Amino acid sequence: MTNAIIVFTSAMFAAIGSLLLAIFNVVEFPVAILAGAALFLGITQIHAAVLRKREKRQTRTEIARLKQANKEIRVALQETHGHIEQVKATVEAKATAQSKKIVAELQVLESLMRDFAGKIATTARAAATTGPAEQIMERRTAASAKNYLETLGEPELLETIRAALEENRVDLYLQPIVSLPQRKLRYYEALSRLRAEDGAVIMPAQYMKVAAPAGLMSVVDNLLLFRCVQIVRRLTVKTKEIAVFCNISGDTLADQEFFPQFLEYMHHNRDLASQIVFEFSQTAVAKAGGQGDSNLMYLSNLGFALSMDHVDNLALDFAKLKGLGFRHIKVRAQTLTNGMQGANALVAAEDFKKLLARHGLNLIAERVEDEKTVVQLLDYNVDFAQGYLFGEPRAVRDDQVRVPEFVAPERPASIVPFKRSA
Repeated sequence: MTNAIIVFTSAMFAAIGSLLLAIFNVVEFPVAILAGAALFLGITQIHAAVLRKREKRQTRTEIARLKQANKEIRVALQETHGHIEQVKATVEAKATAQSKKIVAELQVLESLMRDFAGKIATTARAAATTGPAEQIMERRTAASAKNYLETLGEPELLETIRAALEENRVDLYLQPIVSLPQRKLRYYEALSRLRAEDGAVIMPAQYMKVAAPAGLMSVVDNLLLFRCVQIVRRLTVKTKEIAVFCNISGDTLADQEFFPQFLEYMHHNRDLASQIVFEFSQTAVAKAGGQGDSNLMYLSNLGFALSMDHVDNLALDFAKLKGLGFRHIKVRAQTLTNGMQGANALVAAEDFKKLLARHGLNLIAERVEDEKTVVQLLDYNVDFAQGYLFGEPRAVRDDQVRVPEFVAPERPASIVPFKRSA
């Protein structure tokens, strides 16, 4: 608009000048017109020169601003790169520290394993008959790979178990515990399995009956504990909302040599308190005695929740259990649906959840195998459930450092009856 006004004004001045020259007969009319045109062109040229000079000045200013901005961007990029390097170094340092911690745990595990194995090796071998390895080979040849373990006598089975422990052939299996009615994964239960030399799986029902008298259960629990810690560390990378139930046997709870070491180790790993739940059987808690109760309370004071399973008698002192640090009670689904009276329950199944809730205890129904049972459990307001219907135990692959994923079925399915052996 300014440029248009200037051009229009110049044209007016040129026209007026031409008319004045013609009117006063200073020059002839054609010459006056030419003079006006020359004046107009001169004014516009001067204006154009002023504009060019102004544009050059503005261009130089913009270029200077761009250079300054470019310089600031380079400085910012250098600072960002520096921050990235710092973050990278911090992450690498944390990863290295974490790796060193895991390596240290494995070294401690290996040391404890050698110590335990050395102590029980003599006892285990003394219980074995002459030439156990040869007898095991003979039985393995005579029976199929599926059932030869069942044909072994206690001495041969004890020798197989001892060898599996000494060679660290202990596998960790995880089974999901889900919330009802959503069937959302809330916890895992860690279960241990031993492997014979040829890969045959030795179930807890098989090894516990001979491992406990030989003093081997502390070794199994020790291995299971370290595996649980490793799994929890993997889980916390993705989420801190899922905890792992880790079983501790009654023999281990009463072991005056192992359990103090166990408590000391968990004292140094209190950061895992919200991700590990220690589980003890009802029989183990009943036989714990004063020292056992103190050990349980010490675990609870560190922040670890406790759980009770293998509950056969529901006439429990729930207030005492809460005081010891128990937060979960596992009851067989069949007991809730059809066996409360036989389990000496003080209330009906419909009111059992309310009774536990008054003492701050969660009810977990285990061995759930079919949809009909789920419907009954929902009538009893059961919050959590575990069983083959929601997922069978799956082995944790150490080579892939991966926790198995479970997907609970949404519709009724044909389920193989689950006979719990752990």
